[in-house]
Amino acid sequence: MKTLLLVLVCAFVSGISVWAANDPAEEKAVMATLEAMAKATLAKDVPTLSRIYGEDVTYAHSSALTETKAQVLKNVQGPGQAEFMRFSETTIRIYGTVALVKGVTDFRNGQPGKMLDNHLNILWVLVKRAEGPHGWQIVARQTTRIGPSAGTPVPPK
Repeated sequence: MKTLLLVLVCAFVSGISVWAANDPAEEKAVMATLEAMAKATLAKDVPTLSRIYGEDVTYAHSSALTETKAQVLKNVQGPGQAEFMRFSETTIRIYGTVALVKGVTDFRNGQPGKMLDNHLNILWVLVKRAEGPHGWQIVARQTTRIGPSAGTPVPPK
């Protein structure tokens, strides 16, 4: 009986490890979604962002402000602007139709003449949906400020 139980546990565990492995094509599509979001944010491309963000998105900033999709899209339109968004130390875990993306994002944004450099640790949650330009939509973002980045240029004073 113990042998049978051990065999079943081993089979179950090995099945999970195979199941949890990311499909490289899906991982690439998830990252393409984030890169498209960054590009559209910089360009203030609201129609593209509207397809990238799910209707049910929860967008939590490091300041504790939480926004809906309508608020995120309104803020992208201005008057503020974004100069760059870079991803690093990115890990992607895909569980069927849900992807968790964790990593560092360096982001410069703000009002003209008063740009702010942000060094952020962000958890992105994406869901596989046909509406997304790469087959995935962002449905949640949780941000934690992790301090200044040596790699992020500081605007002149």
